[in-house]
Amino acid sequence: MFYKLIISSMLFLSVSFAANDIKNLDTFKASFTQKIVSTSDNIIEYKGDVFIKKSGKILWQYKTPVVKNVYINDNFAVVDEPELEQAIYTELESEINIIKLLNTSKKIDNNTYDTNIDGVDYIIKTSKSDDKIEFINYKDKLENKVEIKFSNVVQNGEISDQIFKFTVPDYYDIIRK
Repeated sequence: MFYKLIISSMLFLSVSFAANDIKNLDTFKASFTQKIVSTSDNIIEYKGDVFIKKSGKILWQYKTPVVKNVYINDNFAVVDEPELEQAIYTELESEINIIKLLNTSKKIDNNTYDTNIDGVDYIIKTSKSDDKIEFINYKDKLENKVEIKFSNVVQNGEISDQIFKFTVPDYYDIIRK
């Protein structure tokens, strides 16, 4: 389940680049709160930071309820789980083509965009004052309602490639999927 959420998160945040002029948005970083409401009305809330580069590099740093880092480079992901002292290496089923995702988004009104990717509808809202991405809503393939709210948004700011590099500590277990 967690991996489906990771992949969904990658897709919808990749889509979020569409909120500004696609040709001008090269980077995105923000703090996020991701709220997931299951079909049985159970709620889980994740908080952390996210970093994205147009080149296909993405880093999700989950801080609560567990510490976890998800490094993505195109169609390959590494899930760093410090509390479990393990790293999971996995190849994603398909490459995340950010440009394609951006181009599928359509403007509904001044601050609302939508797109459909792999049968999932995404709604993206931007702020009225500065066109920064405020939140993304969607219902995943398991019918969970997902909302991601962003704060401290920086679009087109400097993000070093070093942040996307993960070095496995010697004491970690390595899992390949």
